[in-house]
This record gives sequence, C-alpha cells and structure tokens, in this order.
Amino acid sequence: MSSRISVHQQTQGLKGTITVPGDKSISHRVAILGALAHGNTRVRNYLCSEDCLNTLRAMQQLGAQVTEGESATDFTLTGTAMHPKAPAHDIDCGNSGTGMRLMAGVLAALPFTSRMFGDESLSKRPMGRIMQPLERMGARIKACGHKPGCAPLAIQGGTLHPIHYDLPMASAQVKSAVLLAGMLAKGTTSVHQPAITRDHTERLFAHFGIPCTVSANGLDISVTGPVNIVAKDITVPGDISSAAFWLVAATIVPGSEITLPAVGLNPTRDAIITVLKRMGADIEINNISTEGEPYGDITVRYTPHLHGTEVYPQEIPNLIDEIPVLAVAAAYAQGTTSIRNAAELRVKESDRIATTVGNLRAMGANVQEFEDGMEITGGTPLHGAVLDSFGDHRIAMGFLMAGLRAEGTTTLLHCENINTSYPGFEAHLNQLIQA
Repeated sequence: MSSRISVHQQTQGLKGTITVPGDKSISHRVAILGALAHGNTRVRNYLCSEDCLNTLRAMQQLGAQVTEGESATDFTLTGTAMHPKAPAHDIDCGNSGTGMRLMAGVLAALPFTSRMFGDESLSKRPMGRIMQPLERMGARIKACGHKPGCAPLAIQGGTLHPIHYDLPMASAQVKSAVLLAGMLAKGTTSVHQPAITRDHTERLFAHFGIPCTVSANGLDISVTGPVNIVAKDITVPGDISSAAFWLVAATIVPGSEITLPAVGLNPTRDAIITVLKRMGADIEINNISTEGEPYGDITVRYTPHLHGTEVYPQEIPNLIDEIPVLAVAAAYAQGTTSIRNAAELRVKESDRIATTVGNLRAMGANVQEFEDGMEITGGTPLHGAVLDSFGDHRIAMGFLMAGLRAEGTTTLLHCENINTSYPGFEAHLNQLIQA
C-alpha cells in the first residue's frame, strides 16, 4: 500500500461493481473458534488483511494448521481439538485491538504463559477494559506498556471461574472477551450490556454448536462451559464497514452508481445504511439471505438532495467504525448533522474525533468539536488539501472519499495501514474511477 494516495474531483461519477473483502469482525472470530475446534473448518472469503492474518497466525502458534485453498481468501483450518499448545514466542497482534482483546479472553483460560504485543498505535489503546472482568474470573494479566493499562500483555493462564458482568460501556470486544473466557470456564458466564452491540460472537457460537443464550431484548448473553467446539464450514460475508466508503462515495459524487454484492447486513452493524437513508440516500438492497449472518446485494446511486440528521445515541455502538466516513457525507449534505455520545472514538487507531474534525476543517467544512463527538453544518463546497491520516485506515479511506467530490486534488499521507482492513482498496478505487 502506498504511503500517500491522491484523488481528484470526479466529474463523470463512480460506476461499477465491487466485491468488498470479507468481514473483519467475523474473520477474527472464525480464526479463534475454528482453531480451537475438533476437525477441519473450511473457511471461504476470509479477510486477508494484516489484522486478521495476525490473528490467524496467532492461532497457528497455538497449534492450529492452515491448508491453502483455491484462492488466498479460502483455506481449511485444522483445529487443536480444544487442546492448544503454548506459543513458542510472543504473539504479534499488529494493529488489531480486536485480535488482542478477543485472544486475551482465550489465553487467560489456557494452562500456559503467553505474551501479546502490537504496533505503536495498538500499544496506546486501553486494555484495562478487558483486564478487569477477566481478572474477576481469576485471570492473571499484566499490562507491560509504557502507557498504563496498555500492551504488551503478559498472561499467566489457568483455570477461570464464571461470573456475571455488567458492561460499563457498550463494547462488543469486551463482551466477546468475557464470553470467550466463559466458554472455557466451568459453569455459566453471563454479560449484561447497556445497549445492543455487534453480535457476531453469539451468532458464531450458535454456528459452532456452543451453548449460548441471548435474552429477548438482546442485552443479556450467557455461555455455559467448558465447551466442546466441533468444526463447521463457513463463508464470511463482505464487510459492511468496508462497503461504507463506497456507499458514501456514490451518494456524494454526481453521476455515480455502485453495486456491492453479498455484503453483510447484520442488524447490529447496518446503522450506516439506516442513517444514510434517513439523510435521503438512494440505497437499494436485493438478494437478501437471512441464514446465519444475513447478507445481500447493495446498489447505491448519487443523491442530489442529501440532508443532515441527528445520529441517535442507541445507533452509536452500531455505527462506531463508520462515523468518520459518515461525517464526510454530512459535510456534503444540506443542514446540520449531530454526532454525539461517541467518546469511544477518542481511543481508536487515532483520536477519530480530533482527526475527523481537523481534516474536515482543512477542506473548508463547518464543523464543531465536542468531547464526545461533533456537529457538522454541510452545504459549503469543499476543496482539496494535503491531509494526515495519522496511520488510521478509516481516516485515510474516509477522506479519500471526501476528495472525490472536493474541488482540486486531495492527498492523504501515511496510508500504509489501509491494508489492516481493506487489501485491494486502491485497485477498487481506480476501477470505479475509470469505469
């Protein structure tokens, strides 16, 4: 991936069909559960990004085996039959907070010592939020980073006991870390969440036959362990967080029409579609499958009269990764868009509130920053600029979308980390521009 990428204002529109890579959240979880299972799991459309490959390599260190398939995204994962081995060396999680937090739940319950580390960005992100509940279960975890509560994590694994845990924040990663630890503990572990978060862990528990109960309102989840995971083939749907960039690009660039086949439509992940439609976006969904993880084909067309909206508090957990690119759409809409209750953005790969606001202002947008979000008043024409992505893949891709409508040339710096979630992004961008 280039360290800098430039785009120019598009006058002919973006047209074509793009198959976005497999879902990032699901890919992480498939690697972990398939690697623990008895037997062979055939995986199709795995996200071969740096983040997800790091998780897959970590599980190989624990004894799982990977046999290549017909393409780079297809392979067979031979599990450890619930008897993983101690890693021979420290586990590199790269840039992935998801990988580190989820694997911590598993490693805490295994009878050996392990250590996980990551890159400079990951080493600044908070791990105390998963350490606290895991330590209540009996885990012994030490955060060894220069910043308190941050990676590297040293884990002395051992027997855990079940707990009930009330999540202090709506976090699918914390919920999943506790449930993954709980499936290896004797007894029932339960979690209460203050708002609905992405439910890929619960759906994959059901897929692999892991006893899991979800309340009618979706806020209470329990798992009874220790479990015996049996391998089962799976196809990973396209990542809606990756699709979101093209949804916004087609919506704001005149003359555009883009089709995105087989994109995941999990109801805990699809708020970007709900909010864009509320803003007036022309989005059509066809060929919907509701088995397991729902997915469908999405077609999006240019919307000449996009208008601002308020993002509701209950939508934020469902929308957290898409907020930077949603803010781009808001800058091209008429009226004001309010995004609050999103303080979690401060501790992502970058401070995504500060980086989003700063880059929008550099392009001429009218935006006000708050501790927990931002307010964007759209309608002012934006101009190209040289912008820093701060090594954050979602900031880089989001502002390249902004540049496709802005007057002149927009250049994003430090774009290498786009590969952490979207390998092939540049090729897809060029394909749509040249179509």
